[in-house]
Amino acid sequence: MSEVIPVKINGKTLEEVIEELQNKYNIVGREVELKLALAAKLAKKHLLLEGDVGVGKTTLAHAIANYFSLDLERVDGDDRYSAARLVGHFDPPMVMQKGYSKESFVQGPLVSSMQKGSMLFLNELNRMPEGTQNVLLAAMDEGVVIVPKLGEIRAADDFYIISSMNPQEFVATTPLSEALKDRFAWIRLEYQTEEEEREIVTIKSGVSDEQIIDPVVRIIRKSRDWNDLRRGSSIRGAIDFASILQYLDKTQPKSWLDAGIMALSTKVELEDGVDKRVEDVVKDIIHEVLADQDFF
Repeated sequence: MSEVIPVKINGKTLEEVIEELQNKYNIVGREVELKLALAAKLAKKHLLLEGDVGVGKTTLAHAIANYFSLDLERVDGDDRYSAARLVGHFDPPMVMQKGYSKESFVQGPLVSSMQKGSMLFLNELNRMPEGTQNVLLAAMDEGVVIVPKLGEIRAADDFYIISSMNPQEFVATTPLSEALKDRFAWIRLEYQTEEEEREIVTIKSGVSDEQIIDPVVRIIRKSRDWNDLRRGSSIRGAIDFASILQYLDKTQPKSWLDAGIMALSTKVELEDGVDKRVEDVVKDIIHEVLADQDFF
């Protein structure tokens, strides 16, 4: 059997790089996802991260870009994001002076990142129209974009794309074409364990009181399986909940209800046909989780 030679990046093993990224970006866990993302970058395979809101897709993208010393250009997708915005456009006054030239062309983030050899982070790619998504095909395949009246633009060697997408069942998403998906390596990011989520909330909120952290994390995790909700809360809900509650009297039920409603009402989505107000559903969840603490 041949000897396995450890992969090294800048003289460090993958495990050492992962630990460095975890420490620098306060990333809790995610060893497997970080290793796979690093492998994709080393293999020069553009990367698609899929997962619910708040699972850390953006943090992972920033960590990879920073480690490889790549500038990062971020695009936030929505259903009005046109191909012209992604590629670039000609500035009419400049066209009048200099014609259709490089000087009159205003680069979009795709062309800019291609020419600089930087990382393009396409956040919520599946919220972009299909026509905009399709502009990426030639850039990913051949490192080329053709701009009418300007010609061919070629990507520098370090040009790299990381895209994120919400699961397709989310509202206002556009399914990615098979051709586009075929050009990505793919990683799914799931919600993390309860222990890891407690550690994340402690770090991000600055709250170390377990009598706050533990119930708050249980509340947001309960929201993800609550019948009245189509979508439960991400870890951001727990961070906000704990951050607010630390300034209130945690021994009072009203403090938990007030902080919970403030933190979670914008982070959950009611199931179709539910005629309750979202704040009443949040109250129900808090009541159930805290029932064993004799609050209610």
